[in-house]
Amino acid sequence: MFEDELPSTRPYLIRALYEWCSDQGFTPHVAVKVDESVQVPREYVQDGEIVLNISMDATSALKLGNDFIEFKARFGGKPRDIMVPINRVMAIYARENGQGMAFPVQSTQEEVTLPAILGEADSAEDPPPTSPAGTRPALKRIK
Repeated sequence: MFEDELPSTRPYLIRALYEWCSDQGFTPHVAVKVDESVQVPREYVQDGEIVLNISMDATSALKLGNDFIEFKARFGGKPRDIMVPINRVMAIYARENGQGMAFPVQSTQEEVTLPAILGEADSAEDPPPTSPAGTRPALKRIK
């Protein structure tokens, strides 16, 4: 089998680090580079990125598949369906200590920009946060 035919290791590494975080009692977060293929509440996207808490307490119906991360979660009290293509995941890490792994993500022409986000905000009663919970810290190596 040629090297370019091998499946990506990214989904396997994401699942392994998710399990490691959960086993250690840490809160797994993923940092996502948002473009048109990412299904997240746009009002929470900042600078074309979003950080998502994917712990069992924060999600329901979580599926860490080979092609997508899918789950249901509440944002501002509203239930949302989330779908993130694996190739848009920039990092997975433990919120408590920043240990995790970063991945390269290709930029696209259609990444979400601030004007696009402001035009899509739901309503004044559910404004975007000024500082998103779980802002991505500098990643540390897992030993």
